[in-house]
Amino acid sequence: MGYLISETTKEERERIVAESIGNINGSCDGCMSGLADMYQDYIDGKKELKDINMEFRAHYESGEDRPQRERCDYFRG
Repeated sequence: MGYLISETTKEERERIVAESIGNINGSCDGCMSGLADMYQDYIDGKKELKDINMEFRAHYESGEDRPQRERCDYFRG
């Protein structure tokens, strides 16, 4: 079985996401439901998994809480 939108039905994509992230209702801090929302475009057939994951990583890596370079040393601003 493939994971591409062209290779799956909406129901299969829902199952793929559900199996991948586990029990979204068992979370006490609510972050799992947000994770499920992140993959809604894949379930709806709008974006491939790889694109959603790349967007997430790009946002994570470019966040403001990262070391900044000042001359030769790193410091937290």
